[in-house]
Amino acid sequence: MSTNGKILVIGGGISGISAAADAAELGCDVILVEKEPYLGGRVVRMNQYFPKLCPPTCGMEINIRRVRQNPRIKVYTFSEVETISGSPGDYTVTIRVNPRYVTGKQPVSQAHIDAVATEIPNPFNYNMDTTKALFIPHDAAYPMMHVLKKDALTAEEGEKLKAAEPAGAIDLDMKEDRVEEKVGAVIIATGWRPYDVTKLENLGAGKLANVITNVMMERLASRNGPTEGKLLRPSDGKEVANVAFVQCAGSRDENHLPYCSAVCCMGSLKQARYVREKVADAKVTIFYIDIRTIGRFEKFYYDLLEDQNVRFVKGKVAKITEDPATKNPIVEVEEVLPGDKKREQFDMVVLATGVVPATADSPVPGVSLVYDNDGFLVDQPNGAGIFGAGCVKRPLDVSRSVKDATAAVMKAIQIVRR
Repeated sequence: MSTNGKILVIGGGISGISAAADAAELGCDVILVEKEPYLGGRVVRMNQYFPKLCPPTCGMEINIRRVRQNPRIKVYTFSEVETISGSPGDYTVTIRVNPRYVTGKQPVSQAHIDAVATEIPNPFNYNMDTTKALFIPHDAAYPMMHVLKKDALTAEEGEKLKAAEPAGAIDLDMKEDRVEEKVGAVIIATGWRPYDVTKLENLGAGKLANVITNVMMERLASRNGPTEGKLLRPSDGKEVANVAFVQCAGSRDENHLPYCSAVCCMGSLKQARYVREKVADAKVTIFYIDIRTIGRFEKFYYDLLEDQNVRFVKGKVAKITEDPATKNPIVEVEEVLPGDKKREQFDMVVLATGVVPATADSPVPGVSLVYDNDGFLVDQPNGAGIFGAGCVKRPLDVSRSVKDATAAVMKAIQIVRR
């Protein structure tokens, strides 16, 4: 029997936010914990959703509002769950709240911003540009609060911050805090990360300037990205005119990720449209093993087949090198159908990196759960009180992640109300 009607949601991406809002609107108190200083996860770093190609704000904004305006939801950002103990219906959770050194008691003023000159790699843009060490994560962040990277400051900057008015906005002595919550059920929505493509030495990621990943491409195409939405290649800032997309970068490979990551094909098809829409007469080549589009997404693929500037080449890329003079990536591939070996230069190459569950690196602490061989969470039957939602269970697109979150809420409610 449940002794607590609260639900803990770990992860503030699209699955976690949807789960928290659904549970609260069904009458449950919710604790939402997110390790980043803002809600939104990977989705808010996208340029557009497929298949409608609308910006993430068109769906994320509604869900953030559902969370922000519901008094049943308590949000911990910049925080992590350290331990979970107990049993279904009666869990004790310890949450570590990391210091952001910005109190929220007073507004951060221009004097505070002027006191900091140090620039750090911008994590929101996958380190493709820099930001001040005192920064708001992005222009639609929730909560809309600055974050201070204290370790990056010089001693002089620290003194200037202490002297800046209004006093009380910055606390350089802020310590991490720990809070304890009692909950009846837990929903794990910690999401995913891109596969580490530096392990794919043959594809040159991390070494060749103009070989980037699909998540980086989303930021390049975004108006609030490092190039304000212009598709400029990293080496020299020139607009791209000939772009290659390399599918299954790490996926469907026994040496890396043996499974299909499900969303990469649609992601590259979407990004091919970015190129065609943003750069007049640009050429796009997609190197693929199979194009996998599910159900109604087939039309998205067929529309691109009619574009004469988009070429599909069936063949797994063996190697990417670089022209030392132009920094153009050189793609080597054997085209399956004619059996010809190709060696072509492009302005930029985008690697469709695979989906890796966050639990592959960081299993949920303090509790024994079941994961498959690839690190995806396996829900337990027979009334267990901890459930997965979204990409922590399998690769999913945004729409399916939201539906999966609702399903997790239905299971959790049965625990807290029985």
